Amino acid sequence: MAYEVPLQALLGLVTLIFLPLVADVVHASTAWRLAAKLSEDDGHDIHTVARTHNRPRFGGGPWKHAHATFYEGGPGTFGGACGYEDVIKEGYGLDTAALSEALFNKGLSCGACYEIKCVDNPQWCKPGQPTLAVTATNNCPPNWNQPSDNGGWCNPPREHFDIAKPSFIKIAEYKAGIVPKGGIKFTITGNPYFNQVLVWNVGGAGDVTGMQVKGSKKLIWTTMKRLWGQKWETDAKMIGESLTFRVRASDGRYSTSWHVAPSNWQFGQTFVGKNFR
Repeated sequence: MAYEVPLQALLGLVTLIFLPLVADVVHASTAWRLAAKLSEDDGHDIHTVARTHNRPRFGGGPWKHAHATFYEGGPGTFGGACGYEDVIKEGYGLDTAALSEALFNKGLSCGACYEIKCVDNPQWCKPGQPTLAVTATNNCPPNWNQPSDNGGWCNPPREHFDIAKPSFIKIAEYKAGIVPKGGIKFTITGNPYFNQVLVWNVGGAGDVTGMQVKGSKKLIWTTMKRLWGQKWETDAKMIGESLTFRVRASDGRYSTSWHVAPSNWQFGQTFVGKNFR
């Protein structure tokens, strides 16, 4: 899996331009060939000569147009597809991005740096068009069930950056653009004594900061605790009752999905409620 947690409401679709920050490979390889030639012609030690040339200059390629969204997570999840266990401890910080298939190059782009600028969206781009340097630490997989311009943002051949939210908001407003299709989705997992609910496909602000559950019989309104990411848990008995979920987003708005799960719901099932509008 490209992500350790499902994407949290792919909001913030903006147009941007990006500049690959790559090593000047021609310069580096030329230096090595020069060292080899000196070794052959003049008897120099190839390793001694190459050592003075083995730090290639860094520069940028041409600016290119692309698009960007943001996704939720943290230091332990922003490096999933590249094998980075904690992007902060490993020196990348939170200025990271997941690359679409067209850029990811089967993982060979892991660790690549890009300079990004939000353009052509004056309503959403931050004033002054600040630039952002990000490191590729994850993969944004294609979604073949959605068109490329409406949900399948990372489908080939689109060059797309799914940027870690703390970085995305440096260049654009996080409420920009697209509200996901369909309603809020609730995936129920766990067991009868430890119920877990994953909340996803949330519109509006996108990030859920509070959640409650209510049953149709004995289960009164019960506050659920965040387990991690957007997984919420409770040890209250939920089995055998139709379930209503109420979620609160970071902008303070609520959405209540009444009786979204029928009384015969099963663990592993996903139920669709209402969207924030």
